[in-house]
Amino acid sequence: MIYEDRDQLLAAIRHCRECAAYLLLGPNPVLRVGDERARILVIGQAPGTKVHQSGIPWNDPSGDRLRQWMGLTSGQFYDQSKIAIMPMGFCYPGKGTSGDLPPRPECAPLWHDQIMAHLPAIRLTLLIGQYAQARYLGPGRKSTLTETVKAWREYGKDGYLPLVHPSPRNRLWLIKNPWFEAEVVPSLRERVADLT
Repeated sequence: MIYEDRDQLLAAIRHCRECAAYLLLGPNPVLRVGDERARILVIGQAPGTKVHQSGIPWNDPSGDRLRQWMGLTSGQFYDQSKIAIMPMGFCYPGKGTSGDLPPRPECAPLWHDQIMAHLPAIRLTLLIGQYAQARYLGPGRKSTLTETVKAWREYGKDGYLPLVHPSPRNRLWLIKNPWFEAEVVPSLRERVADLT
């Protein structure tokens, strides 16, 4: 079903049970897209257990690092007139052998285009992790996440900025790729400051 009204759309998402049978902790869609003035869109993977419990996106150590990269306080980050937050999968997908399972594949095709129709002011979209990059960069992404993030300048004309996930699990990636914090993070902060 297509929802022309944003409030009806958000209510439908909050009550979505499309993949409930696959969610060990049950559905609890987590996103923040309540203001059409938002100029920055954060597209991550899926909520972890802490975010599932709190219902607040990026309310965990990954979020702390992301806000630090963006140069924002919590208050600024959660200001829906500036920042919209939409993961690839809206609910916690469960635990896998080496971390959380991938985002459920139902969410993005079902909801993303409808949400985007209610976010006309977006000028910068942060594509955090391989799943967001696969959907939004399509054949334009590189063969690895590292190569895609390293080619970040190529995607700017389309308003995209691919990022590695800010999870503490990626500490070694950040150590091995010092160019990220030397080049990408300052540019990210500058663009965020311009748009907020």
